[in-house]
Amino acid sequence: MFSIKSKKLGRLILTSSIKSSAAQLNHLMILRNKSLRKCQMRRKPLSLTLERILLNPQSVVVVNYMDKQMKPEIQLDNAEKIHTENRFCESRYPQIERRKKLPDPVEKEKGVSLWSMIKDNVGKDLTRVCLPVYFNEPISSLQKCFEDLEYSYLLDRAYEYGKAGNSLLRVLHVAAFAVSGYASSEGRHCKPFNPLLGETYEADFPDKGIRFFSEKVSHHPTLIACHCEGKGWKFWADSNLRTKFWGRSIQLDPVGVLTLEFDDGEVFKWSKVTTTIYNLILGKVYCDHHGTMHIQGNHQHSCKLKFKEQALLDRNPHQVHGFVEDLTGERAATLFGKWDDSMYYVLGDRTGKLKDCNGSPDASLLWKRNRPPPCLTRYNLTSFAITLNELTSGLQEKLPPTDSRLRPDQRHLENGEYEKANAEKLRLEKRQRMSRKLQENGWKPKWFEREGEDGPFRYMGGYWEARDQGKWDGCPNIFGEFTEDLVNSYEGSGL
Repeated sequence: MFSIKSKKLGRLILTSSIKSSAAQLNHLMILRNKSLRKCQMRRKPLSLTLERILLNPQSVVVVNYMDKQMKPEIQLDNAEKIHTENRFCESRYPQIERRKKLPDPVEKEKGVSLWSMIKDNVGKDLTRVCLPVYFNEPISSLQKCFEDLEYSYLLDRAYEYGKAGNSLLRVLHVAAFAVSGYASSEGRHCKPFNPLLGETYEADFPDKGIRFFSEKVSHHPTLIACHCEGKGWKFWADSNLRTKFWGRSIQLDPVGVLTLEFDDGEVFKWSKVTTTIYNLILGKVYCDHHGTMHIQGNHQHSCKLKFKEQALLDRNPHQVHGFVEDLTGERAATLFGKWDDSMYYVLGDRTGKLKDCNGSPDASLLWKRNRPPPCLTRYNLTSFAITLNELTSGLQEKLPPTDSRLRPDQRHLENGEYEKANAEKLRLEKRQRMSRKLQENGWKPKWFEREGEDGPFRYMGGYWEARDQGKWDGCPNIFGEFTEDLVNSYEGSGL
């Protein structure tokens, strides 16, 4: 049995030794829904611990927390704090203090006419067009891949739910994670730097419990491979962007599959939807994500999400809706929300009544976007993105010479040294043009290997071990001076 000594969940004791009756379980769910409604009114997610207790009472042995004198919002905040502190204590590394804003620019930036750049490149692949540094943001495509992991706590929760036997909540959080990667694109109209062949990026975030690594593994076609490990899960992908100018807009079509594998063997795979940037010539520039995303699972559930394309006079843009179905095709839950704000779910098939779901008391919050930083620049980087190119204390000495943080044009742009940034970008573009010959001469990626002839690239391991030993044999200084004679010297070397 269980006893509840406060209708506000002030004190909750559950034991698995005695089974709950149907009436008692129904009463417990009513209390859960009340708590969820209060959280949604305050725009706060229900804590992982509390949600797991309420949805899986049989999986909990004894829970006795939350002073009944505390307000509900304080209770939920404290539960989240406990979850974060527990995860931090399990980490082997100290917490790192990260910056809150970009450096103040050294020079005053001069604007460049976008039309003067694109009028001669309509219909061409954007990745093949050399643009001034003015159109870049101070991070590379390798680092932008890591932005998709900003809300990695959703995968931590998915792992915990699956471990507790709740496969439905697992796939719901995986779906929320797949949507959350688009939130940082709102207001971001600058292009990330195109990495050099062999360029790498590492991200060790012990406070998030994850380690991420990416490498540019091919120049033609352009391919970026990444690998990330968290608590109970692994995430990897290789991706390419087919990009074209269409006069007033730019279309970006992602190519590649994202794979998430949990330690218990459950795997989810999906591909990203199309992104289009509008109003390049006249009007306010904005981006939109549209298309259908299929999240295919290998166990009990899969998910289908529809990113609605924004209409010309759309008063409610950025909508995402979809459903989770089981192996029999029965729809177990309905998802809805916005890719730049939040995602919710309700149990059962409510796809035909999505308007009613928005104000439904049964709707449960899955994910909410973090607040933007107080000191916005024209790049509109999120608080998380601001930290990606930072050289924290003692980090530079540990990095290989191929890391994106050491790229000079990108560093000059971040510091507001625009003349130097343009000069370095032109120099590195010449080196980039030698990459095709470098590949033809037998160059191979250092840390990733392709599965089969046309399969995905998978991380081979060894990077973090080499980092611990400070041995970067076979990692050339790709940002230094580079000549055609040096390209010829790599023939057959496999570097």
